[in-house]
Amino acid sequence: MIDANGVELCTEPFGGSTAPPILLIAGVGSSMLWWEEALCRKLADAGRFVIRYDQRDTGRSITYEPGRPRYTGADLVADAAGVLDAYRIAAAHVVGVSAGGGCAQLLGLDYPGRVLSLVLISTSPATPTDRELPPPTEEFGRFVSNAAVDWSDADSVVDYLVGYSRVLAGGGRPFAEDAIRDLVRLDIERARNFSAAQNHDVLPEGESSTKLLSSIAAPTLVMHGTADPMFPIEHGEALAQGIPGATLLRLEGAGHGVERADWDRIVPAILAHTAAHQRAGDEG
Repeated sequence: MIDANGVELCTEPFGGSTAPPILLIAGVGSSMLWWEEALCRKLADAGRFVIRYDQRDTGRSITYEPGRPRYTGADLVADAAGVLDAYRIAAAHVVGVSAGGGCAQLLGLDYPGRVLSLVLISTSPATPTDRELPPPTEEFGRFVSNAAVDWSDADSVVDYLVGYSRVLAGGGRPFAEDAIRDLVRLDIERARNFSAAQNHDVLPEGESSTKLLSSIAAPTLVMHGTADPMFPIEHGEALAQGIPGATLLRLEGAGHGVERADWDRIVPAILAHTAAHQRAGDEG
């Protein structure tokens, strides 16, 4: 447990603290567990110091009354910098998925000195763009509109999140239902108050960066599934085109998130990107 900006956050490091640091930022309502331990160890075993953490209202970190978050999205961005402070890391390679990728972009815009490089997975531009981007798929929209869940009933929540994960997977591959169900159950059992994760969906906007994507100076790698139902591939293309020097790695057939089937591409890509953009003296 650490203190970041006056709140308690749960973190977990992997690897030696003198290795190049990687900070992992999860998506909306997702605890650190969605950066699976085996994935973290693959990165750490290859010579990286990896930190995953529970954002507010997830896992073992501070929780608020469901429906009444007393923080904004900008606070979540500041918390990412606060995690680095707690580990006395001046700057890190930042890897964000989904909304965590949006948080990573804003970290790069508003705290540029804290970011060695960015890896943005399954995400969309976090600041306004003049490019018209496609909405989520019809199947995704139907699920969100029609799904019913009782947040006081663990079994109901499990069924809902497994169904949601199935939709996010995009339908182009076999769905690993048993593994996802086990992960969801573990997440619920571990959480201080799992129903508080809903707060991420009702956060007040607060102050957000007024800078453009083109202001991001950190070397950026964008990874995006070609079957992403939440943010179709055009969102990844817009990121890669909007951030100077960014590159796009298309994950053929992949849906939304960091799927085990793609680890063999994702891990080497992160290692190569972070190795290419490491600098000395990134620890305070």
